[in-house]
Amino acid sequence: MIVNNVRLVLEEEVVSGSLEMRDGRIASFSDSNSQQPGALDGEQAYLLPGLVELHTDNLDKFFTPRPKVDWPAHSAMSSHDALMVASGITTVLDAIGVGDVRDGGHRLDNLNKMIEAIRDSNRKGLNRVDHQLHLRCELPYHTTLSLFEALVSTPELSLVSLMDHSPGQRQYASLEKYRDYYQGKYQLNDQQMDEFEREQLALAAEWSQPNRNAIAAMCRARGIPIASHDDATAAHVAESHEVGSAIAEFPTTLEAAAASRACGMQVLMGAPNIVRGGSHSGNVAAWELASAGLLDILSSDYYPASLLDAVFRLVADERNALELPQAMALVTCNPARAIGLRDRGIIAEGLRADLVLAHTDHGHPHIRHVWSQGRLVF
Repeated sequence: MIVNNVRLVLEEEVVSGSLEMRDGRIASFSDSNSQQPGALDGEQAYLLPGLVELHTDNLDKFFTPRPKVDWPAHSAMSSHDALMVASGITTVLDAIGVGDVRDGGHRLDNLNKMIEAIRDSNRKGLNRVDHQLHLRCELPYHTTLSLFEALVSTPELSLVSLMDHSPGQRQYASLEKYRDYYQGKYQLNDQQMDEFEREQLALAAEWSQPNRNAIAAMCRARGIPIASHDDATAAHVAESHEVGSAIAEFPTTLEAAAASRACGMQVLMGAPNIVRGGSHSGNVAAWELASAGLLDILSSDYYPASLLDAVFRLVADERNALELPQAMALVTCNPARAIGLRDRGIIAEGLRADLVLAHTDHGHPHIRHVWSQGRLVF
């Protein structure tokens, strides 16, 4: 397969030329057009490395499209995979929550069903992109450790994040925002919310630290990368660094992002934060971290199409000094390397032919084609 007349987004520059794929790999690329008949005319669109997504809970939405509605696993997995590839994502770590069981906890109900759907569709070759597993461990629950122990040997497991969403912690350092969110989510009146808050504080006091230490130790023993989550202070970062976190997911303050980088952790922020112009929770804006040179990885989080959109918005934002190759690294080679994937994330001979052809003819990125291991999948 030869793609002609494209703007190749390489590690350090953008060049006009062509690229050849063979046997699932990038065979060669050139700063001139190929003369071979039958080459696909890219019409001067950008040819990008396939996007690498480390943290999306998008799969959960297809398994439970409405409260108390369970969707058939094969249909949910197929629909999720289709949305990933349509967003230019060729490697995705499907994030599945472990531990929060309020109201029957549909994430607990669906836990094994979702993991088996990932594994079964991988085995059968049904997926168009590479699906791996990210376990999001909610620490303040007595069920979390036993569930994690049962899942830690899953071959697809590529990342574990340690989360504490109890009141007064990290993302919810503001009790007002905590109450607003959970009263809205669970339809609690003030009295019920008071009781819920007391329950969560008691659970956190008993389980958060023991679970953090035990899960982190199991990950270190198996070489599974660990991510912190919503760190807000230098003390939070020190705690995360001590247990071996390599990625800082969604630090909520400039202080926490700077401390994470100083500890050698890769700073990951949400692409929706870029698209919307700031955090919906009132935390630090991702563009501020980009301007300060403290942004390493973007994740689509809850909106897959935000990933490529955010890249071009960062480049267009005069507050940042990012050129397109540097912005693309946030969604390609940086996340790939953060979890030890060295065979993808850049356009280079011999690497996986995971590629995206996209244009910006109307002011926004639009995806024309996607290849996964050299196979045209979109």
